[in-house]
Amino acid sequence: MKAWEVVIGIETHAQLSTTAKIFSGSSTAFGAEPNLQANAVDIALPGVLPVLNKGAVECAIRFGLAVGAEIAPRSVFARKNYFYPDLPKGYQISQYELPVVIGGQLTIALGEDERVVNLTRAHLEEDAGKSLHECPGANFHGRTGIDLNRAGTPLLEIVTEPDMRSSAEAVAYARALHALVRWIGICDGNMQEGSFRCDANVSVRPVGQAEFGTRREIKNLNSFRFMQQAIDYEVQWQIATLEDGGRIEQATVLFDPQSGETRAMRSKEDAHDYRYFPDPDLLPLVIDRQWIDEIARQLPELPAARRDRLTTEYGLSAYDAKLLTTSLELATYYETAVAAAGASGAKPCANWVMVDLTARLNKEELDISQSPVSPEQLGGMVARIVDGTISTNIARKVFDALCNGEGSSADQIIASQGLQQITDSGALETLIDELLAANATMVAEFRAGKEKAFNALVGQAMKATRGKANPQQVNALLRRKLGE
Repeated sequence: MKAWEVVIGIETHAQLSTTAKIFSGSSTAFGAEPNLQANAVDIALPGVLPVLNKGAVECAIRFGLAVGAEIAPRSVFARKNYFYPDLPKGYQISQYELPVVIGGQLTIALGEDERVVNLTRAHLEEDAGKSLHECPGANFHGRTGIDLNRAGTPLLEIVTEPDMRSSAEAVAYARALHALVRWIGICDGNMQEGSFRCDANVSVRPVGQAEFGTRREIKNLNSFRFMQQAIDYEVQWQIATLEDGGRIEQATVLFDPQSGETRAMRSKEDAHDYRYFPDPDLLPLVIDRQWIDEIARQLPELPAARRDRLTTEYGLSAYDAKLLTTSLELATYYETAVAAAGASGAKPCANWVMVDLTARLNKEELDISQSPVSPEQLGGMVARIVDGTISTNIARKVFDALCNGEGSSADQIIASQGLQQITDSGALETLIDELLAANATMVAEFRAGKEKAFNALVGQAMKATRGKANPQQVNALLRRKLGE
């Protein structure tokens, strides 16, 4: 049986976070009624001229800096000619031979391993409109409607080298890119609204062969799960076709989530089919070093640098730092919580954010920005665990109360509900003496070598104090008393 190697490259369209379109002043807000956000430029009325949105260029520069790419001092917009009903001009304004961002790299994580995916380019372009074959409340009677609200929306198309060798690597890359564009604030990453769409170019070749196989492009993958399913199916299909003596035709394919299969949409065009030529209505885009340096100063600390700092400054493990930097909002939340908790609260804060808070947010389908507990509240609660005011078990009651809005701070909840930990050794000794006297059987079992009896006695002590006893003190006192 012949062994096959998978070769994957990804093209991603990231909708840039500008309030206006790339060549007009129309709004880019999502959800408007069809064709209410398309002006004369967007619908290509005769005589209109495009004007480049400076904010879109700044987004491209931010991305280039974040991936260590070259920012082209001079780039050119071109016309990509093709006919489609939702493309009013009959061409798309894009960049071809001279893109704004050249090269770059993105590091991806696969379990404990890391690898680098090389980027070919990232270029600015406008989005097309949208064909509506079915529309709630509209009766098309078998016809297709055209919504031009998206026409002219600014996109950054990010293209990789064919560096990935499995669907798992492709998904890891897509996730890392998705996190990065959100982190640097150039794209909201909303895949359901089409703000982040991936096309996967997939081919297979016999192991050891240098020449690439014929690729097929899977278009508009808008979820990581669908991306993995689509690539896995396409790989199996291509291998089966070749092993049966068939040949792969270059094509654009769509993934059907219902059947889990890809199906051919059209034969894949090459660049010459689009008859690219420089757009005569747009001057070359010239970017000077001073502008690049100014944008570089505005960039936030990047994820890799943030991870390194969390491990050195707070003593976190690489695993914890990786989880806490999945988004800029999460990393900021964590560090704000630590500032409220104090240096000794760094690791406890990490645990509370990664476990309890994340579980609560997932259960309620909330983002970290919608957390019912502020980072200052969480940090304040952790500070009371660290200084011994409350135990971890009691802290869970405080956390739930904060989530439910029962108090403005951990201190207020602890005081109002009488949750302060009992640390008075005299009071605890009296309680334990009474406990041992009332549980002679358990005492005998422990002295006979049954450790479970000791744990049962600890449980009885915690129950008697409604969980407010210091567990370490209870353990120590019980051991001493039983040793006597």
